[in-house]
Amino acid sequence: MPKVYARRRLSVLAALTGLIAMAGLFNGPAASAALPTPVSAATARTYLASLTVATEDRTGYNRDLFPHWITISGTCNTRETVLKRDGSGVVTDSACASTSGSWYSVYDGATWTAASDLDIDHLVPLAEAWDSGADGWTTARRQAFANDLTRPQLIAVTDNVNQAKGDQDPATWMPSRTAYACTYVRAWVQVKYYYGLSVDSAEKSRLSSVLNSC
Repeated sequence: MPKVYARRRLSVLAALTGLIAMAGLFNGPAASAALPTPVSAATARTYLASLTVATEDRTGYNRDLFPHWITISGTCNTRETVLKRDGSGVVTDSACASTSGSWYSVYDGATWTAASDLDIDHLVPLAEAWDSGADGWTTARRQAFANDLTRPQLIAVTDNVNQAKGDQDPATWMPSRTAYACTYVRAWVQVKYYYGLSVDSAEKSRLSSVLNSC
């Protein structure tokens, strides 16, 4: 290969590499499998308009009424399955525990390399679901809700961020990373719509406000 051609080829490769690196800077961490993509903002607005507005009632709530984490495949339970799905380069042992990998928490923008630093968030919290209709469900339906890998309901995030969220709805808590706000409320509405859960007035107002800016 002529030297001039070789130098030009190397220059083109270097330029392409630079563009790829720049794209990484603008788009954040490399993409990995994560929360199932929620419905569009337009669809979420339609869903929200159809949800029943009702006052919440937590009478009788007990987290144990939502069995989790259940076995999903082999030795892997729901938590371990989500950790594998949401991380990059995740390595697991024979018991399906994650021994290494990298996880990007979309709520706060933090990256972790130890699975112990992550919680699996129920995007619509179990207590919130109870308040808005799950108190009338069968145990089997509550189990399906608590381990739902099909809807955008489970996601691996920074543990103390998840703990700060607790059982709050979007009227009082949203991810600090504002770039994720639209995805978060679209997912919230989709889950509530699918399971036939109600919203309270403050919750609906905040959801509507965020969706209108999506």
